[in-house]
Amino acid sequence: MNLRIEIAREEDGRWIAEVSDLPGVMIYGSTRGDAVAKAKALALRVIADRLEHGEEVPESAEMFAVPA
Repeated sequence: MNLRIEIAREEDGRWIAEVSDLPGVMIYGSTRGDAVAKAKALALRVIADRLEHGEEVPESAEMFAVPA
């Protein structure tokens, strides 16, 4: 399974990125690339936290997919 990063631009110019397979992973960035990078970092933190607490995590060889 790939973790899909959904990304959109807000009316105020900020970018928002969300990983819907990981509840709570939604973050803003000043650029598209910034939002994607922050979403990846937050997703990894959430996955690490789940692993530390013995919770289920998505399994994947390629963890992130970002649409063009």
